[in-house]
Amino acid sequence: MTGERRKARILAFQVLYEVDSVGHEAEVALEHLLTGEKLSEEGIAFARELVSGVIGNRADIDESIRRFAPAWPVAQINTVDRNILRLAIFEILFSKQVPVKVAINEAVELAKRFGGDNSPRFVNGVLGSVSGLLAAGE
Repeated sequence: MTGERRKARILAFQVLYEVDSVGHEAEVALEHLLTGEKLSEEGIAFARELVSGVIGNRADIDESIRRFAPAWPVAQINTVDRNILRLAIFEILFSKQVPVKVAINEAVELAKRFGGDNSPRFVNGVLGSVSGLLAAGE
């Protein structure tokens, strides 16, 4: 299921990127991207959950980004990094289906694959701060 979840995360990231960059409806983008993917029903359900969870909690997620990356206004973070952070923060703070370290590792892998040279370090730093918040019990 790990490979399936990674594929679902990639798909969810692509949908979130499309929604954020060109304003398409999430469900339309998701259905379009699913036509080219071979995901199990569980993988599809996981991708849907990630997309709807990020969109439904976006204001709170963006507030977390503002809090833990104060030098970077959310709108000025590049679209790739912003949506990787949104996805991972949803998994860490709201979904809690995977251990925090797994969510961070998956986000860093997405940043390596889709982001710029500094993306993995930036994503890891912000998410490390978010996880520190959890460890502190806030």
